[in-house]
Amino acid sequence: MKPLLPALALAGLLGPATLAQTVSPTMSKDLESIQASIIEEGLSGSNVLLVVRDGEVVHEHVENSGREGDRDIQPDTLFPIWSMSKPITIAAMLTLHEQGLFDWKDPVAKYLPCFAELTVRDGDTIRPARTPLRIIDLMTHRAGWSYYNLGEGPPPTVDQPQPDQTRFRDLQEFCETAAAYPLESDPGSAYVYGINQAILGRLVEVLSGKPFAEYLEETILEPLGMEQTSFVLDEERRTRFQPLYINRGTLRGYTEILDELNYSPESRAHFGGEGLVSTLDDYARFAEMLLNRGMFRGRRILSEASIDRMTEVTSEDIAGATWPGLDMGFSVFVISDDDADGHGTPAGTFGWFGYHSTQFWIDPANDLYAIYLSRTRDFHWPLPGMIRDAVYD
Repeated sequence: MKPLLPALALAGLLGPATLAQTVSPTMSKDLESIQASIIEEGLSGSNVLLVVRDGEVVHEHVENSGREGDRDIQPDTLFPIWSMSKPITIAAMLTLHEQGLFDWKDPVAKYLPCFAELTVRDGDTIRPARTPLRIIDLMTHRAGWSYYNLGEGPPPTVDQPQPDQTRFRDLQEFCETAAAYPLESDPGSAYVYGINQAILGRLVEVLSGKPFAEYLEETILEPLGMEQTSFVLDEERRTRFQPLYINRGTLRGYTEILDELNYSPESRAHFGGEGLVSTLDDYARFAEMLLNRGMFRGRRILSEASIDRMTEVTSEDIAGATWPGLDMGFSVFVISDDDADGHGTPAGTFGWFGYHSTQFWIDPANDLYAIYLSRTRDFHWPLPGMIRDAVYD
């Protein structure tokens, strides 16, 4: 198969990689078997998995389903990366912090006044929040918002449903709507996974004086050469957007009409928590930068201090029995102890996942990163452990 990452394939010029004992010598064969089996079992559509160690590709394999409605993955195939957008938004915020434009403990209302008077659900009632919302709370999913379908209309009562999240002109409108919704807990008091990066996108706009997408392009995407990563799908890019495979219950099949997000070129509501589409090559560049502690091929994107801050634990055991051993940093999971996840993953490993069964992780102990991309719903919860078992067994 022609490599999807020709630039990385050239890394073999550096000499053969010597795998650490914690990386399985049968890894590539085992991973190919996993990639094929999840298609055979009806759990996934076409998928691609990349593992890079010491700058050399040690596993790169596309498993295409060949089924009606699916499309073979190509080097320029675009995937909706959903929550793998979050670390990119965090990187943008880190660049602003490096410029001294804000403090982590600053109240969000200092920059976005609509968040000055928040409320909290407390049983069957709604009361004023006891603590102010701080920027650090948004970075770490401790703001108190879950994932609501925020939309048009009045703020909900405790029992009132919420409509579609994506019907907004821009991020300011989204923030004004979100501010009217009651939190699940007081800001800073508990880990609640939710809409935080959409609010951070608006903070980026206020702090930088530029549209979120423009600032992201200038500081992260363009310096890394992530030319295909964007919030937008125009007519040409649509032809490269991977079809969605649905595996819910007895429903099995492919569709190209269920976006769930607004990728219109006219939209300015660019959601930093889930809105980006990307390619394997593009996201590999971002992962390479994180592994190299903020450096990318001679150019510094983030300071080492920012990488350390990003991976500092702020909440422990965030996924319980579903994914044991995962702590939370700045919107990335962190493995704090060797094999804490039960899959041989070394301490210091960090990464995140995406709604359509995507995932990546950075393993500094083995100078390794891995990226798995698919467009599959529902998420196959055992898959991250299966992949790591093959890598570290």
